[in-house]
Amino acid sequence: MVNLSKIELTKRGQSINLTKSQDQGIGEILVNLNWNQQSVKPSGGFLSSLFGTKSSSGIDLDLGCLFELTDGSKSCVQALGNAFGNLHSPPFVELDGDDRTGMVSGGENLRINGDKVKDIKRVLVYAFIYEGVANWSEADGIVTINYKTGPSIEVRLNEHRNGKNMCAIAMIENVNNETFKVERLVEYFNGHKEMDDAYHWGLSWRAGRK
Repeated sequence: MVNLSKIELTKRGQSINLTKSQDQGIGEILVNLNWNQQSVKPSGGFLSSLFGTKSSSGIDLDLGCLFELTDGSKSCVQALGNAFGNLHSPPFVELDGDDRTGMVSGGENLRINGDKVKDIKRVLVYAFIYEGVANWSEADGIVTINYKTGPSIEVRLNEHRNGKNMCAIAMIENVNNETFKVERLVEYFNGHKEMDDAYHWGLSWRAGRK
């Protein structure tokens, strides 16, 4: 039986356009990241020293995005560097907060102002492991995209590339200034710059902390 209230993008490159009603438009697009927080045992190896893993720590999985507006401006929205964005003025993308444990039932939320579709060229939604060993199979992450005029869109981070701390999850791209196409990516990288290069954003990156 097909569940029309939820669509799961299961293959890389699979995409769907958001539906809109004539009287309502698209409205707010809510991108939610949830994951299972599990304690990570110290391995005593390279990854342990690299990520500073402690026996009491779990995985801190962060939600963020790269954005490009139709006026050519580009940057990122993420907790790292306190770049939380703004929903009602450029970049029309805003991060709610930062769940450091994965135990907050609401997870982390990224909001996109779908009524500003003419101003937004593309948004690359990503997650990265800020603390803990880069073990995506233990994180068991899932991203759900909700909006008021169509079914939920679900992307599971189940194509694991353990050892890489960055995952490009989905591309949300302007379609004729009318709606957005959501494309599944789930591609893993060693960091922001490598992901930036792969999707040709052209930003300058430096180390930062929350």
